[in-house]
Amino acid sequence: MTAYYNEIDPYAAAWLRNLIAAGHIAPGDVDERSIVDVQPDDLRGYTQCHFFAGIGGWSYALHLAGWPDNRPVWTGSCPCQPFSVGSVAHGGAKGQGDERHLWPTFRDLISERSPATVFGEQVADAIGWGWWDEVALDLEEKSYACAAVVLPANAVGARHRRKRLFWMADASGEGRKGYQPLERLPVAAETAFSFDGNPLAGAGRALDGDYSDLLPCDGLSVAVERLAAKGYGNAIVPQAAAEVIGAYMEIAA
Repeated sequence: MTAYYNEIDPYAAAWLRNLIAAGHIAPGDVDERSIVDVQPDDLRGYTQCHFFAGIGGWSYALHLAGWPDNRPVWTGSCPCQPFSVGSVAHGGAKGQGDERHLWPTFRDLISERSPATVFGEQVADAIGWGWWDEVALDLEEKSYACAAVVLPANAVGARHRRKRLFWMADASGEGRKGYQPLERLPVAAETAFSFDGNPLAGAGRALDGDYSDLLPCDGLSVAVERLAAKGYGNAIVPQAAAEVIGAYMEIAA
């Protein structure tokens, strides 16, 4: 019943250990090595494995959804920088040619250990780069059945959009025949509310570093993500992930 957390950032790794000690996420070990240095045999004996673990959002989401700590599962939120609008705006997005494109490494570990269930997350803009096509085709080649949905944070009551591509893979399936590439996925229905009720509020927030109303990007303000929130800025929205997990649990009890 021990979980494995892989997180290269020392600050987030320390946060993980504190959350484990406090009982907020599944008990386990934190490995600060890069995923490229992790070998399949290193994962033997772990019931759950969380890669690119951040501050434990996936483990917390599993708790919210009622997924027990002794039920096997893998999760992974691959780096978004090669595909995000924010990186494009600063000339830093290189797609699959970026050294931070670590899906192939994650895929190889999945292939070697064959976990029964895998949940993952990525920025929605990665769809346009063919990222989800690559992931789905790789997993279906290994006989996983795959599904994905784009969920915004305000669909679960948050006061920001932060659209994310959530996906899952189930080893009990036989894959899907004749996979067709996707240019985009439909965005799930959002909770309707007015951002500050002011048509000029978006411009005001942009002056403070939040460009989400001016560009088709996902996420909190740049200042909050990079300076103030630290771990939070690199975290999934657990409540959104819990909805995906719960939907899977309904059909794979």
